[in-house]
Amino acid sequence: MLKEFKSFILRGNVVDLAVAVIIGAAFGAIVSSMVTDVLTPLILNPVMEHLHVTKLEEVAWHGVLYGKFIATVINFVIVAFVIFLMVKGMNKAIKKKAAEPAAPKEPTNEEKLLAEIRDLLKK
Repeated sequence: MLKEFKSFILRGNVVDLAVAVIIGAAFGAIVSSMVTDVLTPLILNPVMEHLHVTKLEEVAWHGVLYGKFIATVINFVIVAFVIFLMVKGMNKAIKKKAAEPAAPKEPTNEEKLLAEIRDLLKK
């Protein structure tokens, strides 16, 4: 059972998935910081000053924190756009690789032997 677990964990898909989750979490933190610390002050400062609010998360109407929701939506749109660009780039690279001609394959031992026989017969 331990061998099966070890082979399961060390399969490429599981390791790739773990790396993707870790990088995704780190990327999510970067995007959240960009929305909260950069975009919100730049884009939404006039609205926030009009509402006399210093943090977007404090924007509320009758207890409904719609400012926090707006920040989450902005965060999602940015992450979705970046993922779209990444997938688009990956698809372009895959198409480019598929369009490249395949390298000629190495002749098999049988083909090499037949070529030698042919050459000997020519002599």
